[in-house]
Amino acid sequence: MVRAFRGEYHQKVDAKGRVSIPAPFRRVLEAGDPAWENGKLPEFVLVYGDDRRAFLEGFTVDGMASVDAKIRKLPRGSKKRHALSRLYSGRSVTLSVDETGRFVLSPKLREKLGITNEAYFIANNDTFEIWTPETFEAENNLALDDEDFDPDLDPSVYLDGDEE
Repeated sequence: MVRAFRGEYHQKVDAKGRVSIPAPFRRVLEAGDPAWENGKLPEFVLVYGDDRRAFLEGFTVDGMASVDAKIRKLPRGSKKRHALSRLYSGRSVTLSVDETGRFVLSPKLREKLGITNEAYFIANNDTFEIWTPETFEAENNLALDDEDFDPDLDPSVYLDGDEE
């Protein structure tokens, strides 16, 4: 069974860039790491490369393997394959969760987002995102104003692709 990330969390970031992954997210990372077993530390992949995005995207090991497989199906030498390979392979990092449930956000990643002492984690089904709280709030408000989203409809209508 594939587990999904759920919830949103504000997490403190210390001066060395250490930040705690929300405990429920850790369970999903463990389930999505084929090498994980009790007593071992789960790994995950953090994608930072898309400069149009104001967040980092976290994947389980299995989730990233699925992305890699989709990229490999694209024609070798195509611009799309090259761009996606560079984004998901070249501009990402594999990290481990330590014994206390933390990982280190490098200075490069903190600088990309402008993170100082707090990170905002939000689930996105099979991935999670890391934002500054302020940027997420601003971007989320813009998304709700999108013309493709009818504020008068129950959001569940979009699950079937139907709009009334």
